[in-house]
Amino acid sequence: MIEINPGLMIWTIVTFICLSVVLAKFAWKPMLKALSDREEKIHGALEEADRARTEAAEMLKQNEKNLARAEEEYQKMIREGKAFAEKLKEEIVTKAKQQAQQELKLATEEIQRNVEAAKLQLRAEVADLAIKATEKILEETLDEKKQKQLIDSVMNQLPKN
Repeated sequence: MIEINPGLMIWTIVTFICLSVVLAKFAWKPMLKALSDREEKIHGALEEADRARTEAAEMLKQNEKNLARAEEEYQKMIREGKAFAEKLKEEIVTKAKQQAQQELKLATEEIQRNVEAAKLQLRAEVADLAIKATEKILEETLDEKKQKQLIDSVMNQLPKN
């Protein structure tokens, strides 16, 4: 069965110790150094990732602030544009009303002048008819002085409208 061989056991222990010393001197130190370096790189990468996440969060907050500010400016510009448009509309309406009133006034004055001209023309025609009628009635031609007196008397009797 199992036999214990002391010579083999000693040589196995000696070989194990020698192998452990050689591995410790040549393999474990570089392996431990490589593992340590890798661990430092991982820690550095994690810290960099945290820093990047923090910067991204700050940039996101800044972008949100900028977006809010831009929205606010947009709303302000819209309000100002509406106010300007309303003011412009009021000015245009006021100018149009003033122009309409001025044109109405001019038209009224023109009508009044035409009415006065028509009245004068009508008076002249009425005077001519009156003179002609009077001439026929009297069968004589009136001299200029009598005509003017007759016209003035007839005109004074006519209503002013």
